Amino acid sequence: MVKRSPATLSDLELFAEIEATLYTAVVSDSLDQLGYWNQAMKENLRPLGSACRFAGWARTIAYADMYHVPEDPYGLEIEAVDSILTGEVVVISTGGSTRNAPWGELLSTAAVARGARGAVIDGLVRDVKKIDELGFPVFAAGIKPVDSKGRGLVIGYNVPVECGGVTVHPGDLVFADYDGVVVVPVAVLEETLRRATEKVSQENHSRAELMDGASLRDVYRKYGVL
Repeated sequence: MVKRSPATLSDLELFAEIEATLYTAVVSDSLDQLGYWNQAMKENLRPLGSACRFAGWARTIAYADMYHVPEDPYGLEIEAVDSILTGEVVVISTGGSTRNAPWGELLSTAAVARGARGAVIDGLVRDVKKIDELGFPVFAAGIKPVDSKGRGLVIGYNVPVECGGVTVHPGDLVFADYDGVVVVPVAVLEETLRRATEKVSQENHSRAELMDGASLRDVYRKYGVL
């Protein structure tokens, strides 16, 4: 299991800057340029409420389907949630299950209290109105009012998982906005953000010149972005 420390002030400043200046499309494009072509999660993962923008380090949790109630159905789940650190994004892998709704109001409340920045679940959630009232941003594949007990069980946390079709390692950068969720491996984080910031500048110039009547062909020739 990977051990992490809480996010530092510089980490939190980085997340705030990403949220304020970047968007998932330019980050995805920058990852493409670096040869990372499968870092955007599946299109069925959508924000559940009005809050939908966050960046932070991945705190991964893996669930598996169950068809009986084990002796301690919540033991590892509680341990996993209690392990969340300030500046982390909860990333839950269910294998795309629609049997299990592992995330709800109380886990969201616990995550908020521990400083989490958001959550991504490649399965179902419940208590959506309550979560939205918390202002806690959650992306998920759907909604269903079922408990995880007897349907799903945490089998590990803070380990590599697949979520939304993307392999996520603990400590990867997870960035989400209304367009979806992208995952930036730590090894290419600095270069990805540099390229994304550069592309935002190019797009801003392109937008201004298009509004002034320049042709798309001329603007593309000048800035090389679409």
